Amino acid sequence: MAKVKTTSKDTAKKLRPALTPEARENRAIGLAMDLVEKRLIEGTASSQETTHFLKLGSTKNKLEIEKLRAENELICAKAELAKSQKENEKTYKDVLEAMKRYSGNGNVEDDFDEY
Repeated sequence: MAKVKTTSKDTAKKLRPALTPEARENRAIGLAMDLVEKRLIEGTASSQETTHFLKLGSTKNKLEIEKLRAENELICAKAELAKSQKENEKTYKDVLEAMKRYSGNGNVEDDFDEY
């Protein structure tokens, strides 16, 4: 049995519509990457396309990506620390209020409001 060659029209018909703008963008990026990869293999890629991928493979670019990941982790850690500090502040306030009531320095009205 002979193989049937699929054309780009067939591929486009097989793709279902993207559900979100991000998915649509990712699909377009993937298709563009496939096209440039094909051009690189065939030797018909433009100098801009070739230069782009050469830059992606450079040590400098890899270090920049590593730096961005480290900065992202730092930002996440800072956000987590701020959240933790807010929770600790609330806990400290509750503990101080309980200690005031226990020692008799708290408001008497507060004690009756709880019951």
